[in-house]
Amino acid sequence: MSDLIEGIYRLMMSGYDLPVNIGNPTEMTVLEFAKEIIRATGSRSKVILKPLPQDDPKQRKPNIALARKLLKWEPKVALAEGLTKTINYFRTKI
Repeated sequence: MSDLIEGIYRLMMSGYDLPVNIGNPTEMTVLEFAKEIIRATGSRSKVILKPLPQDDPKQRKPNIALARKLLKWEPKVALAEGLTKTINYFRTKI
């Protein structure tokens, strides 16, 4: 989340008024992401596969070249670290 906030802040301060992708350029399938969340939480949840919507993107790898050039920004927090921090935060809210 800190990476996203930093990217949004830099974009707002830049004066640039067109869209800039500030996603994570590491390609990962939704299934891989779900499995990583299950691992990180220690959950016994099972992933249920359903047919993809017709317009579902086959590639989820944002191109952040403009963010790197214009904003001097790229994500710094690794997925595992970010998930751990997020999970721990929400566990304190229960």
